[in-house]
This record gives sequence, C-alpha cells and structure tokens, in this order.
Amino acid sequence: MNSFIALVLFYAATGTAIAVYARKRGFKDDADYYIAGRNVGGIISALTYAATTYSAFMMVGLVGLSYASGVGAYGFEMFYLVGTLMLLSYYAPKIWRMSREYNAVSPAELVGKRFGEKTAMAIAIVSLIALIPYTSSQLIGVSLILEKMAGISFYTGLAISAILIALWAFIGGLRGVAWTDALQGVIMLLAAFMAIGYVFSLNPGFAGEVAELGDLMQVPNKIWSPQLFIKLTVPWFFFALTNPQVFQRLFIPKDERALKRMVVYFGVFGLIYTIVVTLIGLNLRVMAVKGMFPLIKDRDMVMPALLSIMPEWMALIIALSILAAAITTANSIILSLSSMVSRDMFKNQFAGRASIVVLTIAVALFASTRPSYIVELSVMSSSLLLSTLPLVIALVHTEYRRGIEALVAGFIVAVAASKAGLWYGGVLTLVTGFAVLIAVNKLKRI
Repeated sequence: MNSFIALVLFYAATGTAIAVYARKRGFKDDADYYIAGRNVGGIISALTYAATTYSAFMMVGLVGLSYASGVGAYGFEMFYLVGTLMLLSYYAPKIWRMSREYNAVSPAELVGKRFGEKTAMAIAIVSLIALIPYTSSQLIGVSLILEKMAGISFYTGLAISAILIALWAFIGGLRGVAWTDALQGVIMLLAAFMAIGYVFSLNPGFAGEVAELGDLMQVPNKIWSPQLFIKLTVPWFFFALTNPQVFQRLFIPKDERALKRMVVYFGVFGLIYTIVVTLIGLNLRVMAVKGMFPLIKDRDMVMPALLSIMPEWMALIIALSILAAAITTANSIILSLSSMVSRDMFKNQFAGRASIVVLTIAVALFASTRPSYIVELSVMSSSLLLSTLPLVIALVHTEYRRGIEALVAGFIVAVAASKAGLWYGGVLTLVTGFAVLIAVNKLKRI
C-alpha cells in the first residue's frame, strides 16, 4: 500500500475517533454543538483560530504565490495579520461580551439581535453564497496533494476530503474540531519548519543570491501593481470580522483572560508561519532561476513539486499537515454555515445538521471545476463578505438600528465588482455599505 494512503487512513481513523468521543460527551444544545459551550481555554482557542485561518491557502497557495510573484506576497499576508491583530485587540472583547449577553450562537444571530431577524437571515444567505469559493479552495488543496502523493485522481481526492469534512463536522461539532485543531496547529508549524529546513539545505546561499530575483524583490513590480495589492489586501485586512468561521471563534473562550491569550498566541503563530512559508516560496524561485528546481507555471503545483523531491518520510508529514489544515478549515466553515441555517434561516436543529451534508456536496461540485487559483478563490469570498462589515462595526455603536439595506447594497456592489474584475471593488463595497448604513439610520431618526 502507498505509504501516504496508509497515513491518510490512520489520520481519518484518528479524526473520526476524536469526533465520536466528542459526541459521546453529548450536546446539550446548539451552543454546545456549534461553539463548544463557550468554555474553551486560551491555548486551544488560539490553536483552533490559527488552524481555521491558516489552511491550504498557506502551504499551497502562499508558497506558490511567493514563488510566482516575489516579496509582494509577504506584504500581502502581513497586511492581513496586522489588520487582524488590530481589529481583534479592539473588537474581540466587545464581541465576546455581546455574544454572551445575547446568548448568540451564530455570527448572523448576533447581528440579528441588533438589526432584526430579516437581517440575520440575509447575512446567513450572503455567507452561504460567499464562502463556497473559499471552502472549495480547501478541497482543491487537499486533492492536489492526494493526487501527487497517493497517485489517485483529483476527483477521488475531492470525494475523500468531502466525506471527512462532512463526517467530522456532523459527528463531533466544534468540540471535536477544536480538539483536532490543537494537534493540527502544532503539526502545521513543525511541518513548515521541516520544509524550510529542507529547502535551505538544498540552497543555503539564498540570502546572497536573492538579488537574482530582480524586481520580484520589490513592490510594486510587474506583478504586484498598486491596483493588485489593493484588490487583494482590502478584503483580507478585514477577514477577522467578515468571515463567520473566525468571527464565531470569538464566542468560544471561557473568559476574557482566555480571549486575550487567544489573540496573543495567534499573533505569534501567524508571524512565524507567514515568514517561514514566504521564505520557502522565495528560495524555491531562486533555485528555479539556478536550474535546481523546475520552472512551474501553475503556482498551486509548486508545493506538490517540492514534496515529490523530498525524502519520503518528510514529504509524508508535510503533506499530511496540508491536508489536516485544509480539512479543519473546511470543517469550521461548514459548521459555521450550518449554525446559521439552524439558528437564522430555518430555526430547526435537523435542518442545521442536514445542511452540513448538503453544503459539503455543493462545495465539492464547485471545486471539481477548479475555477481559479487557491489565493484568488479565498480573496473572492472575502471580497463578497465585505458587505457584512458595516453591520459588524455598527454592533458596537448603539445609535444604529437598521442595516439590511446596507448589507443588500454592499453585496450587490461586491458581486458586480467581482464580476467586472474591478481592482477597487473592495473599497467600493465598503463605501457603499457604510454610506447606506449612515443614510438609512439618519432618515429613521428624522
């Protein structure tokens, strides 16, 4: 049997056992199932936040983006990290307290406590639509790795990853996902160190040879124009408040001390992981210039190509870390969407649980078309979700009581801008949403 297939089978059995154990403890209510009873410690909260955030996007998407476009990829990802830490330092304590005050389980439910049930349903629908591309990018990342390492077809890989996502989310709820996230977060970081150690052992003179990359070590350059940087980074900057799977993570710490530890530990994890992953891609590009590594046009295939030349034991561990990161991110997204189906759309537990299967099938079908690169798919989702930002920001300002108009207007602009490929689409979405929010609330007071 292929060694990687054996490792995947062991991983699948272990993950299923954890999910079954989590289920055996029982789920008293939706809060227990979807947010682990609001009783998660700081370290586990940080690791589950990191594992949910850093997915196939990093070790497949960002390695490839760094390889293809140079140091601008580092700036792009650091812009996200800085933005996330700024937003969390101010908004996380407020959102944590509000989620408990209102007994909110889903992100849409929390917004709906202020702006009404129709607005909550609208946010749920927007999230369902917007997160299909991002979730599909996780399945694509897993399937590319399975195709390269296990010798199975891309579509078989999709089926395997979809089954694991639906099974673990359905059985174990967030408690099961959080427990596996803690282990997977450690594996992700160790695997990244293994990868960078191996790459630098092949080309230890990287620091002195980086000038060979020319304008790829500058921003702007022929790839990273100011327009592209704005297009990609504006949605990414606000990721922590617009993407429901991480927004919902703010509900789970057991106390404010655990919440603060979550933010600090995530920041440390994110800084180290971003630097390591970017350096892997840059060094591989230097090696390609020197003829030591192939020139690859499809940047999502850079990491699979690296795995193919590594010692087998190392490639197995790194490939498993990528698979685990992607699976847990997709688990978290599907669970978050399911909570909105259950709490905000149908107000029915059975509908929420059933939606886990339905949503996973929809995502797998979308992923099977492989419509774009992993990074672009991820940013596409965040671009559409920018339409929810005005309402999230308005949560901490009590003078705002109407918001559905701002959400609808922002989403229409986001879809139109994405379809037209406008580089300033994110800015236009935010300006539209905030302008409409302010206008309708002023009219109400008049």
